[in-house]
Amino acid sequence: MAGSTLGTIFKITTWGESHGKALGVVIDGCPAGLPLDEGQIQAFLNRRKPGQTAIATPRKEDDSVKILSGIFEGKTTGAPISMMVENNSQRSHDYSQIASCYRPGHADFTFDEKYGFRDYRGGGRSSGRETIGRVAAGAVASLILKQMGIQLTTFTRSIGPISISEERFDPECIRSTPTAMPDPIASKEAEAYLKESMAAFDSVGGVIECRVTGLPTGLGDPVFEKLDANLAKAFVSVGAVKAFEIGEGCHASRLRGSENNDGFTIEEGKITKVTNHSGGTLGGISDGSPLLLRAYIKPTPSIFSPQQTVNSKKEEVTINIKGRHDPIIVPRAVVVIEAMAALTLMDALLLNMTAKLDSVVNFYKN
Repeated sequence: MAGSTLGTIFKITTWGESHGKALGVVIDGCPAGLPLDEGQIQAFLNRRKPGQTAIATPRKEDDSVKILSGIFEGKTTGAPISMMVENNSQRSHDYSQIASCYRPGHADFTFDEKYGFRDYRGGGRSSGRETIGRVAAGAVASLILKQMGIQLTTFTRSIGPISISEERFDPECIRSTPTAMPDPIASKEAEAYLKESMAAFDSVGGVIECRVTGLPTGLGDPVFEKLDANLAKAFVSVGAVKAFEIGEGCHASRLRGSENNDGFTIEEGKITKVTNHSGGTLGGISDGSPLLLRAYIKPTPSIFSPQQTVNSKKEEVTINIKGRHDPIIVPRAVVVIEAMAALTLMDALLLNMTAKLDSVVNFYKN
C-alpha cells in the first residue's frame, strides 16, 4: 500500500491501524540538536486524545507516546525518529455487523474495490486514529518552528451554523472550551446545537482555521510545488476534510479585482501588504504576511440512525452502526490540522535553503 509518506526533506511515514497493536510514525530528515522528550510530544497528542469531553467519542485511550529512536542525551541525533502509541481500548466486536456491508460516508467500499479486502475493525488505515502519527510528527516540526519565531494558532471557526465572533476572539479559550472555539459564547451555542444533534442520533461538521505568523518570504515554488498547493494537499489528506481555503478562499470569486488585490506599502523600511486577501502567498510563494488557512470538515459518518447501504453480496440492507464515535470530529481535529501545517512549512523551510546560490555559499563559508 503506497501513500503513507509525506515530505521531501522533512519526511514522515505513518503506520498502524485503528484496532491493531499500535500506531506510529517515522520522521526522516529532522536536524540534529533539537531538545526533545516524550512529554513535549504528549502535550500535542493530548489535544486529540479521545474521551475527554461530552462531545467526543467515549473510547478511553491514554495515547501515551514512546520515542524508540533518534534521540540521545535529550536531543535529536539526525537519525530517523520512530514514535509509537499502543492501542489499549479496542472493541473490535462492535464492528462485526459491518464486516460484510459498506458504511455510508466511509472508505469501506473503495478500500474493498482497490485492495480486494479491508480491515473492517474501525476502518484500519482509513480510521481517524491514523492521525496519531501525524500529530506526533507535527509536534516535532512545531518545536523547530517555534525556535524560528513562527507561531501557529489553530482553532474551531464554526460548528454547523454557529460561527465565532472576531470581536470576542480570545486565544486562551481555544484550550479551555470543549469545542476548541476562541469564543466562549459561540462555544456554548455550538454545544447546545451538538446536544440537539446527538439526541437525534446525528452528527455535525464545521470549519477549522489555522493562522501562521512569523513566516519568512520565499517559501514554495511557482509551478507544481506552490506553498498553498502543498498545504491544500496536506489538509485534504486528512480523511474528514472536504475543502481547503487560503485567504478569502471561495469568497474571492465574488469580489472584483479592485477589492481582492492587496496593495503594497513600506513599514519600518520593509515591503508589506496593506491587506491580506491572498492569505499569505502570491504566486504560490509566501509573501511574509500571516498565512490564513481553513479546513472544512464533514459530519462524522458513523451515526446511530438507520442508513441504507449494500453488502458484499450486492444486497440492499439497512444498518445501525454501533460502537464509540465522535458526534463531531472538529475539536479533536484542530491539532491534526495544525500538525499538517507545521509539517508542510518545516519541509518548505528546509527546501528553501537551496533556492539561492548565496545561501549555499554563505552556509559553507561560515
